[in-house]
Amino acid sequence: MHGLAKLLFRLCGWRTEGGVHQPPRFVVIAAPHTSNWDALVMVTAAYIFRVRMMWFVKAEAFFFPLGPILRFFGGIPIDRSARHNMVGQAVERFRQSDRLILAVPPEATRKRSAFWKTGFYHIARGAGVPIVLGYLDYRRKVAGLGPAFTPTGDVDADFKVFEKFYATITPKFPDLRGAVVPKPAALSRDETAG
Repeated sequence: MHGLAKLLFRLCGWRTEGGVHQPPRFVVIAAPHTSNWDALVMVTAAYIFRVRMMWFVKAEAFFFPLGPILRFFGGIPIDRSARHNMVGQAVERFRQSDRLILAVPPEATRKRSAFWKTGFYHIARGAGVPIVLGYLDYRRKVAGLGPAFTPTGDVDADFKVFEKFYATITPKFPDLRGAVVPKPAALSRDETAG
């Protein structure tokens, strides 16, 4: 799959930047997220980086024959209709895994959002793993893994680092780009890992 992924990227004019943080236990910010194409580009880039990236997908998508395909490419079903502690479940999955790369789109939607959800941040803090600043820059046609960032617990200060990093990254649909600010605390209760 590595060779095929490289060929697909080359044919489409895409390339990768960066490298895989070691050990391979981290949360990847999958941003920006404005198109269904983002997942396809991200999965292809993961094969180029030679990593198995896991990501949450709504449980309704796991019908036959799509379910086995989603699982093969790293999809983890989640029930969005019920209130589950997805952060806690993700932290537990990290505790049970020697190798786990979990990609989380903080915008959690392809529509414009006024903020980023903070589930990815709380997963990394709870699991004691770094956050890798992943990105898809459609202007340059680059899929990349940026630096590994250790969350400090000061959400506002840490989000300023994210905001600065993503300021130069161009999504597929720039008008749908959300603000790189944390979800307000009043709205964050019972937040899932989205």
